[in-house]
Amino acid sequence: MKIELKEILIKDVAMNYIDSAEEGVIGYDGKLNIRPKYQREFVYDEKKRNAVIDTIFKGFPLNVMYWVKNEDGSFEVLDGQQRTISFCQYINGDFSINNKYYHNLTQAEKDKIDNYKLMIYFCEGNDKEKLDWFEIINIAGEKLTAQELKNAIYTGSWLTSAKTYFSKSNCAAYLLAKDYVNGSPIRQDYLETALKWINNGDVNGYMATHQHQPNANELWTYFRNVIEWVKMTFVTYRKEMKGVIWGALYNGFKYDTFDTDKLEEEIKNLMMDDDVTNKKGIYYYVLTRNENYLNIRAFSESQKRSAYERQKGICPICHKTFDIKEMEGDHITPWHLGGKTTAENCQMLCLECNRRKSGK
Repeated sequence: MKIELKEILIKDVAMNYIDSAEEGVIGYDGKLNIRPKYQREFVYDEKKRNAVIDTIFKGFPLNVMYWVKNEDGSFEVLDGQQRTISFCQYINGDFSINNKYYHNLTQAEKDKIDNYKLMIYFCEGNDKEKLDWFEIINIAGEKLTAQELKNAIYTGSWLTSAKTYFSKSNCAAYLLAKDYVNGSPIRQDYLETALKWINNGDVNGYMATHQHQPNANELWTYFRNVIEWVKMTFVTYRKEMKGVIWGALYNGFKYDTFDTDKLEEEIKNLMMDDDVTNKKGIYYYVLTRNENYLNIRAFSESQKRSAYERQKGICPICHKTFDIKEMEGDHITPWHLGGKTTAENCQMLCLECNRRKSGK
C-alpha cells in the first residue's frame, strides 16, 4: 500500500468546481470526485459549514483528509467530503458568512483562503490493501458503513449503474421494496442487501467480478424478481415481512409451486399462535419446515418443576431417576402435531432421551 502526505492549496482543489445532478460533485480541475459513488448524500449544516470557513480564515489546521488514487490518475475523496464541499461552495458563492460572500472579500482575504494548505493523504494500492487501510482510518466523524468501504474499492461503470437503482433517495429499489427491506438507500443498505441475496453473502466476490461491466442490469433484474416473487407468494402483507432475508428464500424455492391461499391460512394461524415467539420466522418456517425459526415458547420453570415432581424425577423413556438439573422440558404432544406449551403437555426427559427424541 502506497500512502503519501501532500500539501495542496484550497484554490487548486476548488478549481473548476462542479455540483450537478448529472456530473456529481467534482473539483481539482476535473480530477477529483468530491462526492464519490460510495459516499452519502449530505453536507454539513450551516453551523459546521461556517466553522470550516472560520478555521481557514484564522489559519488553524483542518483535520487531515484522505484521497484515493485511481488507476486512471484521478482521485476520490475517502474522508473530508463535507469540509471540501464547504470551502468549495463558499468560493463558488453559494453562501455567505455574516453577509460576506467570497466575492466581497478583499484580495488579501481571498488570498488567505486560496493559499490555505490542506494536508491530504494519497492512498494507492490493490483492493485488499486499500480496504484494510480504509477500515483502519474509518474511526472518526460519520463512519463509512461496510458497504461504503467496499464501494470505495470497486468503483467503476458497474457501481455507477448500481447506484442509480439502489443508492439514491427514493431510488427505484426503495420505491419497490421499502416495505420488505430494512435500512436506507443512501447508507448503501439496499445495495448491500441485493448483493448479499444474489451471491449468497459474498458481496466482495460479486463486486470484483462485475466491477468493470457496463451496467448493473443483472442485479436490478434479480432484485425485482425477488420482490415480485414475494408479493405473489405471500399475498397478504404484514409488518413482519420487513427484514426477512427474501433472497435466500427466493434462491431456494423460486421454482416451487405453492397454494397461496393455503399458505396464507397457515401464516394467519401461526401469527395467532402464542407459542410462536418469532413471528418473522414464520415466513422461513412455512417454506423450510424448520421449527427453529419459530422460537417455540419454552416451558416455564414452574411448569417444569410441576412435571418433575409429578414424575418423581423419573424419565418416562429410559425410566431412570435424575436430578432436575439433568432434565429438560419436552412437549408430550409435539408442537407441530398441535401440542401446546402448557403444564398438561409438559414432561421432563433426561438430556440424552430428549436429544434422541428431538433428532427423530
